Amino acid sequence: MKIKSLRWWVIVLIAVATVINYIDRQSLNVLWPAISADLYPEKTDDERKEIYAFISVVFVFSYAFGQAIFGKIFDLVGTRLGFVLSIGVWSIATALHALAKGVVSFSIFRAILGVAEAGNWPGATKGSAEWFPTKERALAQGIFNSGAAIGGIISIPLIAFLSVYFSWKVIFILVGLAGLMWLLPWIILVKAPPGSHPWITESEKQYILRGQLNKPDLSGDSNTVDYNPTVSELLTRKQSWAVIIASAAIDPIWWLFVFWIPIYLSEVYGMDVKTIGIYGWVPYVGAMFGAWFGGLLAQNRLEAGWTVNAARKLVITIGCCLMLPALLAMADPGGPGNAVILMAVILFGFQTSIGNIQTLASDLYGGKTVGTLAGFGGMAAKLSAAALTSLVPWLTAGGNYTPAFIIGALLATTTALAVWLLCPSIEPLKPKS
Repeated sequence: MKIKSLRWWVIVLIAVATVINYIDRQSLNVLWPAISADLYPEKTDDERKEIYAFISVVFVFSYAFGQAIFGKIFDLVGTRLGFVLSIGVWSIATALHALAKGVVSFSIFRAILGVAEAGNWPGATKGSAEWFPTKERALAQGIFNSGAAIGGIISIPLIAFLSVYFSWKVIFILVGLAGLMWLLPWIILVKAPPGSHPWITESEKQYILRGQLNKPDLSGDSNTVDYNPTVSELLTRKQSWAVIIASAAIDPIWWLFVFWIPIYLSEVYGMDVKTIGIYGWVPYVGAMFGAWFGGLLAQNRLEAGWTVNAARKLVITIGCCLMLPALLAMADPGGPGNAVILMAVILFGFQTSIGNIQTLASDLYGGKTVGTLAGFGGMAAKLSAAALTSLVPWLTAGGNYTPAFIIGALLATTTALAVWLLCPSIEPLKPKS
């Protein structure tokens, strides 16, 4: 049996995993007002926000180290088994949230969830490097990144709707079961990499392999052989630090909104869970279109003859330039409608940039190094996100979120500068010797 355009089926399935990933992590964010009222009825709103921030920081720290761990795991065991381990563990961890009784138990289950969910991004980056030629990688990244946006769009109203009929404990179990169900089509469809998959057509296999600049050229040109440095050598290259620093700068912007949109709408505009369900999904629409836009624009420029260096830098810079004024405008957004539209612009810009930042590892290095560098970048990103998350209760005391948004604007600027200054030319690297 042969499947036409198998690579697109694979990336869509990874995008579905990303949707489930975000439904899992957003469940606590949306349900927190109900959970905190149930578990901490005697505490003030500021005290509940501090508890929520602590649990969220535990999640992000775990996610950070999970990125480095799973980046190496995916390089060792491959994309197929790596995803089985990642999504299998995170789905069970989500269901275990139903047993949580307080800060300690919630933190333990969020830690397990964070480590396991972290595998999704280095795994998806490695999957796009395996299954797509260079010119299509940004679009592939955009498709699976749009899964995060779609997950945000779906999760907030979905969890709000389920909360009408089920307790928060039952909702965690239902969401965990969805991830376990995903494993079946993944195991069946993704039997092997494209070079040896029994269902791929010969024409698609040759199209993928010939289009991967870091793969050995079929003509035998030794200049295109994979460069897979050791970890110590990897960290001596300034291009590696461009990936790590850009990831560390841009990622807290995303998490600022993922963690705090429901809390922000509740605190600033007095919304309950049902009203948050009406407004809270709008920013993720911007994220979804941004993921598609960033991928399509990069592919369009590459097909027009632009170098990878020019195309990546253009798209990353456009995304950062969109985020900067919108983040500053969030200091005084006006009504809730204006606020969520500005958030949509910010997340549009974020997703426009992030897909191309995530492809840099595969643009620079060979396939056996992509997961490792993506994991280091992800770890740095989550550590910086944890730092900002831990500061949010202090920065937003009394409901004033302006300091947090100003920090976001500075981070958007840092992202663009890191790519331009540390990566003079985005192209396959060679050993220093």
